[in-house]
Amino acid sequence: MTDVSRDRRVINLALTGASGAQYGLRLLQCLVAAGCQVHVMISKAAQIVIATETDLKLPGNTAAQQEALSGYAGAEAGQVIVFGREDWFSPPASGSGEKAPLVICPCSTGTLSALATGASNNLIERAGDVALKERRKLILVPREAPYSEVHLENMLRLTRMGAVIMPASPGFYHNPQSIADLVDFIVARLLDHLDLPQDLMPRWGEERLAARKTD
Repeated sequence: MTDVSRDRRVINLALTGASGAQYGLRLLQCLVAAGCQVHVMISKAAQIVIATETDLKLPGNTAAQQEALSGYAGAEAGQVIVFGREDWFSPPASGSGEKAPLVICPCSTGTLSALATGASNNLIERAGDVALKERRKLILVPREAPYSEVHLENMLRLTRMGAVIMPASPGFYHNPQSIADLVDFIVARLLDHLDLPQDLMPRWGEERLAARKTD
């Protein structure tokens, strides 16, 4: 099934139907560039959002999606593996599977609700449920405005369960010059939380420290 070495770090990445497909796709590129093996899950709504917001048109079947995303991210053979909506025998579906972090980016408010209430009606929801029950790293990137009381309560509940809520709210203190810079701001924070190296943007204070060293 895969030519990728077992010593690669595994990251589970799910894309759901919130706006902001660019965040998830850019994260996929960066994870591949960092040498990770990426297990990808894509909801039907996410496929529509990707087609609407980007030039990437994903085919309907899982194998073709895997080929398309591997090419998009510049992955080696087997480095990107796509699992279907009801692939209950995939590693993310069980606590006895690969102990990998899960990033849901973007994360729809419907997915937030499902995770907060323990629903497991598809593989993405089950993977989130597994991450919570196994106390694994779970990072959720909601993109909605404004948030209703229900959305906020679900985020609070998930935070108390151990999830990290990282809204797609890029900063501007790094003087972004393009939309890509804004996307990279969020992706850089995600890579930091995954303990992966990144050079998308300097960390706060790094430039000042570098200037002091040259004085």
